[in-house]
Amino acid sequence: MKKRNLVFSLLVAFALLLSACSSNTSSGAEKKDGKTVLRFATWDAGDTLKIQEDIAKAFEKENKDVKVQVEAYGDGFDQKIAASFGAKNPPDVMYMWDFTTYHQSLEPLDGYAEQDSDINMDDFYEGLFNYSKVDGKLYGMPAGFSTMVVYYNKKLFDEAGIPYPQEGWTWDEFKDIAKKLTDKSKKQYGFAVTSEPDTYDLQGLVWSNGGSFISDDGTKIDGVMNSKETVDALQMYGDMVKEGIAVSTGGANQQSASEIFKANKLGMLVNGIWSIQGYKDAKVDFGTVMMPAFDSKPVKGLINSSSISIAKDSKKKDLAWKFVKFFSSDQAIKMRTADLPVRKSVVEETKVTEDPLYKPFYTMLEKADNSPAFLLNKNWNEVNRNLSAALNAAMIGQDAKPLLDKAVKDSEKYLSK
Repeated sequence: MKKRNLVFSLLVAFALLLSACSSNTSSGAEKKDGKTVLRFATWDAGDTLKIQEDIAKAFEKENKDVKVQVEAYGDGFDQKIAASFGAKNPPDVMYMWDFTTYHQSLEPLDGYAEQDSDINMDDFYEGLFNYSKVDGKLYGMPAGFSTMVVYYNKKLFDEAGIPYPQEGWTWDEFKDIAKKLTDKSKKQYGFAVTSEPDTYDLQGLVWSNGGSFISDDGTKIDGVMNSKETVDALQMYGDMVKEGIAVSTGGANQQSASEIFKANKLGMLVNGIWSIQGYKDAKVDFGTVMMPAFDSKPVKGLINSSSISIAKDSKKKDLAWKFVKFFSSDQAIKMRTADLPVRKSVVEETKVTEDPLYKPFYTMLEKADNSPAFLLNKNWNEVNRNLSAALNAAMIGQDAKPLLDKAVKDSEKYLSK
């Protein structure tokens, strides 16, 4: 699964401009050994790329006249996809996450899904579709997801005589535990706060306190991004660093939170599913639990999602849909062992929610009914640059209110562009 970075790269924009002037020469043959070639682009590498290749082979086995050309773009995915769209020569099918940027280059899938009796849309978790729709149209079928949960180190909890956290806990309880787990003489901390956070990852925290970065209709940030609810949620993280019960991580010359957690020097951290295998491999004795609540306010989930889409310029849309449908099938979902299953029937069959390590991710999915900021305004990337600067300062303990006021003042001009 691709971990999103919402700061839109100037390189992507340059690639679009440059490639718009390029030729329409195809980079993939229409036929290979007498078979129709279907191009499929992914950002995966290593073991997860092997899974995609195995899915492609399984599709070929059922469709003898088709050759799926898997194109692994890796870290250059956004740049290469942008260039291919600009050149009118995109892959037929691709992984996708940034629908506000690319939706005009994608084929709406509503009609395909409605007319195809082989696919049961109700079997997918509804919240996942919030992340692949623009202006009410569906541009991607859910492929994988993660929500954010709290990982906790059982060894440190046991040594401190602290009961493991349970569903329904609060941020006040969280902070009290973090304080008890902190022992600076051992360079041991209760929590970790990323010094240069992805603003996307903090939205669940903000929503849970009744705040947001932008209004629901995507037109307003003053009184929203700098509201008391938003400020208080973000200030809490910075204050934990200032008070010494959280360590600042991820910046220059700083360890990552995961490195400290693996060394048994960190009591708790907020993370997604992508880290679970690494902690197992490091022999960390850990558990997971849903995010805490702000007193009686409802906890809100945040989804990191990936979808599979069809290019608007594909000349093989019916075949592309057939592949998308196969990719969304129970068979293919079970093959994607690095992702959490996106279909309820697969979750029920595999009993994944009966595993206490995985259950909290689905608990948080049920609480994920907000739309992230980047889907609400086409110019969010410009706004986000100012928000990022504010949060970087707030996460090291500076006063969040004036920082967010400045971010609002510097960003309002982008909302109506």
